[in-house]
Amino acid sequence: MKCKHREPYNFVSTSTFLQEKAAGGNPSPQALRIPPPPQGNKPPVATTLVAAAAAGLLLLSPAPAPSRADPEFTVYYGTAASAANYGGYGGNASKKDTAEYVYDVPEGWKERLVSKVEKGTNGTDSEFFNPRKRTEKEYLTFLSGIRALAPLSAVLNNLALSDVGLQDQIATADDVSSAQRADGAGQVYYEYEVAGAGAHSLISVTCARNKLYAHFVTAPNAEWSRDEAMLRRLHESFKTIQPGAPPPATET
Repeated sequence: MKCKHREPYNFVSTSTFLQEKAAGGNPSPQALRIPPPPQGNKPPVATTLVAAAAAGLLLLSPAPAPSRADPEFTVYYGTAASAANYGGYGGNASKKDTAEYVYDVPEGWKERLVSKVEKGTNGTDSEFFNPRKRTEKEYLTFLSGIRALAPLSAVLNNLALSDVGLQDQIATADDVSSAQRADGAGQVYYEYEVAGAGAHSLISVTCARNKLYAHFVTAPNAEWSRDEAMLRRLHESFKTIQPGAPPPATET
C-alpha cells in the first residue's frame, strides 16, 4: 500500500484570502496565516493593566489584625507581706522594688482582692482570674519559716492540706506528674502537673528568704484545652527574686 504524497501548506495572509474570495474565484486551498505575536520586551497593554490593578489592591488592603490567640501579658510583682503588714509597707516604697517574686498575667484578667484573714490562714498573697470563667486563674501562696524544700514526693500533699480544691483534684486525678529544675541562679523549683477529672493544674514550688512559695495555675478542662499554651506560659513565668537582685524588666 502506497502512501500519497501531500504537498506542504503554503501559508498566505488573511487579506490575500479575502481578495480571492471577492473576485469570485475559489480561494486556493491554503491555510490562513495567523500573524505572530508582537516581538520585543514591551508587555501587552492588558497585562500591564492587570498588574497595576493588583498593586493597587495590595496598597489599599488593610493590615491583618493581630491574633487573639496570642494575648499580651504584664508582669505582677508580689511582696509576700505578712498579714500584719497587709496593705503594704507604707511610705513611698515601690512594690517593684520590694518584690519577692514575679509572674505573668494575661491581658484582661482581673485581680481578686485577698482578705487579711485569708492571707493569715492559708497564706494566699495574690490571685488573678479570667472574668469570662472565674475558675480559670493563677494565684500564689506562701508560708514563712521554711528554710528548705521537703522531698519532691511530700510537698504536693503538704500543700493540699490547706487547699480543699487541690485535695479534690489530686483525689480524682487521672495523672499526677512531678519534676525538679534549677534556674540560672541555681534556685531549685519543684513542678507538678495534676490532670483531674474536672480541672487541670500546674504548680511550681520553691524556697527563698526562709519562705515557701507555691504558684498555682488552674483551669477547668474545657478552658485548659483552649488555653493550654497560654496557661503553661503563666506557669513558666513564675520566679523568685533574690535579696539585692534587681527586679526583672517589665517587657515580656
